[in-house]
Amino acid sequence: MLNVRGRRLATLVRPGAGPPVVWLGGFRSDMRASKAEALDAWAAARGRAFVRFDYTGHGESDGAFADCTISDWLADAEVVVAALAPERPILVGSSMGGWIALLAAARVKPSGLVLIAPATDFTEALMWAQFPEAIRRQVMEDGVWQRESQYSPEPTPVTRALIEDGRRHLMLDRPIDPGCPVHILQGMADPDVPWTHAMRLVERLPETGVVVTLIKEGDHRLSGPADLDRLVAAVEGIAPRTA
Repeated sequence: MLNVRGRRLATLVRPGAGPPVVWLGGFRSDMRASKAEALDAWAAARGRAFVRFDYTGHGESDGAFADCTISDWLADAEVVVAALAPERPILVGSSMGGWIALLAAARVKPSGLVLIAPATDFTEALMWAQFPEAIRRQVMEDGVWQRESQYSPEPTPVTRALIEDGRRHLMLDRPIDPGCPVHILQGMADPDVPWTHAMRLVERLPETGVVVTLIKEGDHRLSGPADLDRLVAAVEGIAPRTA
């Protein structure tokens, strides 16, 4: 556990060699999801350092999800890296975690990024821009809209604070240079982060050092056996085996 802004942040740390690999989960996901477990198994087999954690309001960490914003979760990621993986880590970000990884890169100085269905700017491009006027009005007037989720029996609170804070972190309107190699894994059948959205990110990244793997039948989770193999291969491509 780490103490962040007076709250306990749940962490799992596997000691090992090489640049530490840090897992950045998605919106309402947690550090025990199948992709994180697959990377932990890889790290155990290869003797690699691996760090994972739950953002505030997620999984085993303290706090209420509805009280948090992108700024809070970015701060969580930066604290975890500074405390547990300070040596130019490899950031592996899934969905929202991809956006967090890109935002954190400016301060963290990673040695590589692996992004799974990166939901860059999702609060604006994939939420607000897609909402009908009635939902926008509810978010602004009531402060929250409860969005039905196919991943949870409970709806997801989309708050006015989340939308407004997200605008402080928008990236797709300018060039993005994380200063390290980037490998993006993207499903073309993803209903939540369309592959065309991932291509908007690719257009903003540098001309060199960027690899994109498109999986035509791939969904948003990319958690099937073949998908997990691709994830491990992508991480190994940036984090080669130690002696």
